[in-house]
Amino acid sequence: MISYKKAFIYMIVILVNVFLIGNCHPRPHEKQAILSNERPNILWLVTEDMGAYIPPFGDSTIQTPNLSRLVQEGVIYPNLYSTSGVCAPSRAAIVTGMYPSSIGANHMRTNSNMDNTGLPAYEAVPPPQVKMISELLRVEGYYCTNNYKEDYQFKAPQTAWDESSKYAHWRNRSDNQPFFSVFNFTETHESGLFEPYGHRHIETRHYHAGDTSYTWKPGRMTEVKTPVHLSKNTKFPIPPYLPDTDVVRNDMWKLYNNISEMDRQVGAILNQLEKDGLLENTIIMFYGDHGGPLPRQKRLVYDSGLNTPMIIRFPNKVNSGTIDDQLISFIDFAPSLLSLVGIDPLDYMQGQAFLGDYKSKEERQYIHAAADRFDGVTDVIRAVRDDRFKYIKNYRPEQPYYLPIVYRERIPTMQELLRLRDEGQLDSIQRQWFRGSKPVEELFDCKLDPHELNNLAQHPAHKEKLEELKNEMTRWLVEIDDEPNLSERDLINRLWSNKTTQPVTSSPIIRILDGKVEIYCSTEGASISYRKITPKSTQQDSWSIYTDPISIPSNDDDYILAQSHRIGYKPSKKVKVAVRELK
Repeated sequence: MISYKKAFIYMIVILVNVFLIGNCHPRPHEKQAILSNERPNILWLVTEDMGAYIPPFGDSTIQTPNLSRLVQEGVIYPNLYSTSGVCAPSRAAIVTGMYPSSIGANHMRTNSNMDNTGLPAYEAVPPPQVKMISELLRVEGYYCTNNYKEDYQFKAPQTAWDESSKYAHWRNRSDNQPFFSVFNFTETHESGLFEPYGHRHIETRHYHAGDTSYTWKPGRMTEVKTPVHLSKNTKFPIPPYLPDTDVVRNDMWKLYNNISEMDRQVGAILNQLEKDGLLENTIIMFYGDHGGPLPRQKRLVYDSGLNTPMIIRFPNKVNSGTIDDQLISFIDFAPSLLSLVGIDPLDYMQGQAFLGDYKSKEERQYIHAAADRFDGVTDVIRAVRDDRFKYIKNYRPEQPYYLPIVYRERIPTMQELLRLRDEGQLDSIQRQWFRGSKPVEELFDCKLDPHELNNLAQHPAHKEKLEELKNEMTRWLVEIDDEPNLSERDLINRLWSNKTTQPVTSSPIIRILDGKVEIYCSTEGASISYRKITPKSTQQDSWSIYTDPISIPSNDDDYILAQSHRIGYKPSKKVKVAVRELK
């Protein structure tokens, strides 16, 4: 049985094919070449707190001309799921290809809320062989930029990016060098619902490439369509777990207008790419960092907190106007990125490639997610979902679902919910989130019950499905070495090997070996960055990744500057050695 939402999505795609495409296209799993022999550029357009609120995914409340263009020329992926309903753990999964709860990245911001937890700031510590996906691509010759949010639950090594700042751009690379560029859009973030509300200031960003200066004014370029801001009288689709009041409708008005602003900025980036003549050798990927920003969405493991829309445009519009409805997890991004550039995904990655030369032979059967500490409040929840049903295990059933998170309570809708709760004016559906306790197990039919309101865990008719998903969760927890009831203090002890302070990466040793400069670090898994310092060097020069011995600079007054850094450890001190000292 097809849900109304999915049926609507299919109807949109059919109309696009008939009226805009004009011919038939194979589905992505059919063998149509995506790329030429050249290595593709990769462009990620990442927005925040993004549910399926846009026309290509069944919600026609707001117009998104630039995202709709991507859909006309690309592929819709309606079944992408984050590993967490909040950003930092999710981004850890994206850049490593590993589940946050397997590397100590599952608590929201490991370096914050220390006053509430009484714990020291720490970082996730993945196995020593783990590298950020951007570093792996840099080793392969890609120019990698991030503009500009990081938030990975660990400090990114200098080897991670050629540039990571609000000025980072593919235009700063060498001629014809392939690039991997990430642009992050904050307009749709939860904080965009706070009061006082106003469209955020959009700054002018300047980019430099050689002797040419470029200016980007997001949303102000004449080629980019002006966003359509909605009237407050618009009839907004209010989910049943929120009350239909003036306050909630006003927040929905903000939500959709924020999406419109984000769409305009997406258009500015696409315009730059096309002006640079790079459109047809670039794989463009749009997605959100988890589900929606509203109460009972963000931070939860319901689909409203995990599911986020994804659109991929392949060069020459390959497979345009199609839907790929396979299950995809954020941990699949890193292996898929390697696969797309012709590299076999690494063994430590817990995800699987859903695209490229090394695409998995079998599509994903389950996605998994977790919820732990959010700011100063902790819960412990694990979830597994197949293409229809979701099983949730609550490890702290004595706690209510609702957690008093100060940041979230700045949203007027959250304040409205609390007011109506205290006045006894919420209906039975809206009261569910405020129950004083939770069942240990929950089972939802996400097709018939997309808001996950009717717990089927005790229904005899669903006993077999409950056992299947329960067994899958047990298998998953063992496989990734996740102990849900492990306290955060004990987690830190494990990450730091029972030491009282964060481990520090050993300093690099720079020496001459067989007529070459060799740089060595005794810390297993450490990445080594280096720079050759000459009179012409500037602070803006990228750090190179050390992989093999390098030639000795000819000028005795030049220097080699190096630093070692294993993810999750503190970086080493920088070591500076004059060339004359090496000879």
